[in-house]
Amino acid sequence: MRFLKFFFKIIIWLLMALMSVWGCFAIFYSNLPQNLGMTGAAIFAIFCITCLTFGFAKKKTRILFFAVFAVLVIWWMMIPPSNTRNWQPDVAVLPWAEFNGNLVTIHNIRNCEYRTETDYTPKYYDKTFDTSKITGADFYMVYWGSPMIAHTMLSFGFEGGDQVCFSIETRKEVGEEYSAVKGFFKQYELTYVVADERDLVRLRTNFRNEDVYLYRPKTTKDMARKVFLDYLKEVNDLKEKPEWYNALTSNCTTNIRKHTKPYSGNAVVDWRMLVNGYLDQMLYERGAMGSDLPFQEFKKRSYINEKAKPLNDNPEFSRLIRVGLP
Repeated sequence: MRFLKFFFKIIIWLLMALMSVWGCFAIFYSNLPQNLGMTGAAIFAIFCITCLTFGFAKKKTRILFFAVFAVLVIWWMMIPPSNTRNWQPDVAVLPWAEFNGNLVTIHNIRNCEYRTETDYTPKYYDKTFDTSKITGADFYMVYWGSPMIAHTMLSFGFEGGDQVCFSIETRKEVGEEYSAVKGFFKQYELTYVVADERDLVRLRTNFRNEDVYLYRPKTTKDMARKVFLDYLKEVNDLKEKPEWYNALTSNCTTNIRKHTKPYSGNAVVDWRMLVNGYLDQMLYERGAMGSDLPFQEFKKRSYINEKAKPLNDNPEFSRLIRVGLP
């Protein structure tokens, strides 16, 4: 019995320690002025250290700790996202969609004119699509650093060769850089970039020099249409009511799963949905890729950088990067 009681106390102490670390980061990375955030995090850290070292044995101290932490969580949850900040030019204009039967008009489809990754002219166009003529959904994986982590995008094809690409990203302010740590603490709003592939894909292959793989998974036209409409519903919702990006729960991959899960026959949770650099291997093993090639050969043939680089802003960009894909 004593051992169980001691073990239970160790678990409680570890839980309080983890809560302390989270709380310090939440205050430090809050939208408070920098000096106030640093001061608040320091005060909370001192309070936590005191509770964990000098007062942990006392029940009243533990109750006080959990009460203070509950107040912190309530305050943190009430920090509102916004659509009115000094946004970087490439995410300053939000897309939105109008529906008329099978027809949908997407406004503000991005197609920037790039000179370099950071030197570009934002450009947009509107276009009407017939959702009854959707042909499928293609899946992009973009490696920008570690092979364990990738950025994922979906692109929907239509009869006639049109493609509409969606990239779920952080909506960064002017001068703001992405940080994986900050991504857990309400530092970025969530945005759905709806763009021409000559923008979203070419930016990554030709200007950022990231490794881009294009997969054409098996899917029905009906499922592709439903997922496409689900994406556009979220696009309209975000225009009216902003949301926070979260590196764990609301990112480029978890949100794809949110849109596809209602229509997918195999949505079992897999560790590769978090370590998403191996997501293509997971889909291959589940038979979603529809290829008999060995996986490594299949992946090698799905690499599109060498096709994309000489095309630049060629109007046939989307068709030509798909030539010869498995």
